Amino acid sequence: MTRIGLNLIALLACGGGWFPVTCLAQTPVEGDFAGRKADAEAFFQDRVAPFLKTYCIDCHQNKRPTQGGVNFSPALKSPGHAAFSETWKRAAARVEAHDMPPAHREAQPTAEEREMFGEWLAKVKFLSPPDPGPFVIRRLTKTEYGNTLHDLFGVYPSIAAELPEDVSGEGYLNSLSPLQLEQYLAIADEVTNRIPAEFEARLLGEAAAPGTDARTAAREVARSLARKVYRRPPSEAELDVLLEVFDLGKRNDLDYLASVRLMLKAMLVSPQFLFITPSEEAAPDVEIVALDDHQLAARLSYLLWATMPDDELMGLADAGTLHEPEVLKAQVNRLLMDTRSRALFDGFGAQWLGLGDLQKKTFDPGKFPQMTGEMRSAMYDEVRLLFESIVLENQSVARFIDSDYTYLNETLATIYGLDGKITGPEMRRVHLADANRGGILGMPGTLAATSFPNRTSAVKRGVWVLEQVLGEQVPSPPPNVPALEVQDAQTTATLTLRERTELHRKDPVCANCHKILDPIGFGLENFDAVGRWRDQDDNGEAIDASGELPGGRSFSNPAELKSIVAERVDDFSRNLAERLLAYALCRRLEGYDEIVVDELMQNVSEDGYRMNTLISAVVTSYPFTHRRIQEVRTPHEQEPSN
Repeated sequence: MTRIGLNLIALLACGGGWFPVTCLAQTPVEGDFAGRKADAEAFFQDRVAPFLKTYCIDCHQNKRPTQGGVNFSPALKSPGHAAFSETWKRAAARVEAHDMPPAHREAQPTAEEREMFGEWLAKVKFLSPPDPGPFVIRRLTKTEYGNTLHDLFGVYPSIAAELPEDVSGEGYLNSLSPLQLEQYLAIADEVTNRIPAEFEARLLGEAAAPGTDARTAAREVARSLARKVYRRPPSEAELDVLLEVFDLGKRNDLDYLASVRLMLKAMLVSPQFLFITPSEEAAPDVEIVALDDHQLAARLSYLLWATMPDDELMGLADAGTLHEPEVLKAQVNRLLMDTRSRALFDGFGAQWLGLGDLQKKTFDPGKFPQMTGEMRSAMYDEVRLLFESIVLENQSVARFIDSDYTYLNETLATIYGLDGKITGPEMRRVHLADANRGGILGMPGTLAATSFPNRTSAVKRGVWVLEQVLGEQVPSPPPNVPALEVQDAQTTATLTLRERTELHRKDPVCANCHKILDPIGFGLENFDAVGRWRDQDDNGEAIDASGELPGGRSFSNPAELKSIVAERVDDFSRNLAERLLAYALCRRLEGYDEIVVDELMQNVSEDGYRMNTLISAVVTSYPFTHRRIQEVRTPHEQEPSN
């Protein structure tokens, strides 16, 4: 890094604040929240606390090393604290699956007690006060960074190719390493060097005329530039910092335009550009504020477009009207109808359905030579185009499970057994007559993503349907369970894959989960590891795709399994809503978020579970449009362990 670059970083590290304006916080409708809170408190004291003390606290407490990292001592004192949201979910899943308490413990809950502990999940959320949750001021992802540079300066997004890949999930790694900072500075140099001269004049202006105050002229240029780069009007303090950068350039014998260009570089490596930041600091005595309209514009555009707000969004933010619910909903619809809304699938949809690694996933080339780069791209695009059609046509989210159409090209048509009927590389909409196909359960991309390199996996597919599709909690497998490939060869030599998988059920620790997982996975066994239909497995044995789910629902093929899953549209849509809200907030859902989702789902169900209604409900929700100012310490931080 050059001497000027080091000085530039030092200036940015020491100057200017960048936190949000104070806005009036709107309180969500609470309804009968107080009554439900009192009911939840009584339920916990009368039923849950005795359950924990009888069956759990001996192994999961402060006074001894906690088992599995679970400690119920602080939860007994503050059961509604957001820090315990995931703990309750995991614990309920373990109790329901009869994994906990361990089988060797003499004291075991009755069936009624286990059911009661599961009911606690529906009540604990009412112990959390109205709260938008922890607010994440997050860094732009690699994709968002490249797209934003393209929209600002016309450079190709690939200019960001050398940046490290982002960590996927509900949150983002917000730290900046010295290496990344050097990379950002190098990219800023490259960007400013690539800006065309009619374009640069429009951005930076002409050289200051003789006799004019160069600093005054530079400040106005900085004000105009920063509004674009920061995606909001800059504060006077931020402009002061940029003028110090201008002075740094002059002290190093740079002329006026070169010093202004240095200011632009400073903006491109500043937190105000690299992070989605509010405008000014809030009042110290305020706990919750509504987002200012400029930050709301940025939050919306990066959610749906993965790039900066356009002129219309910025104009509404300038006018202070974007936060109005009807205006905000209209902008959601406008952004979704734009081709840039593909970013919602690339960022959220692919992650939700587990397709993010499909291009790099290893497949046995001897068994699956058709898994070329072209095939993988077609598989990905098929799912993307279904997702986009449901969004653009505002269809019910149930169409994700059971649709009568898909998108194919010549390459992907071979997986569907339609060789010669579809020609050319272009993906086009195709009607499906086969009820086993249609929807994400029968798509080659998702089927391949849930397979092993050389075979299918009933367990992986079963977990995927339960967790990614229906939103259920599946406990992690116990340690030391052998893979099918390392089971006793003599015992399993004559067994089918289904029979070998069912051996897990002989272990009572495994049986409770596998009796739910395995039938779902077996119901998809007619699809091989890359999604081709088959009637026989790799050993020539007839495929048995029948199964029975808890509650007595039985099926004999993928179409019947799909119909059963499709009936659970409320579970599916709630899972989708929770995942989309978590993605939009860049954090896990917790505490009061559960009540937000309850209200959101009521609106969505009343409108037939339409996709645009769901997205609009997320964008206009209390956590998306508000932020918590003061951090709340967890009970772990407030009270030392004994």
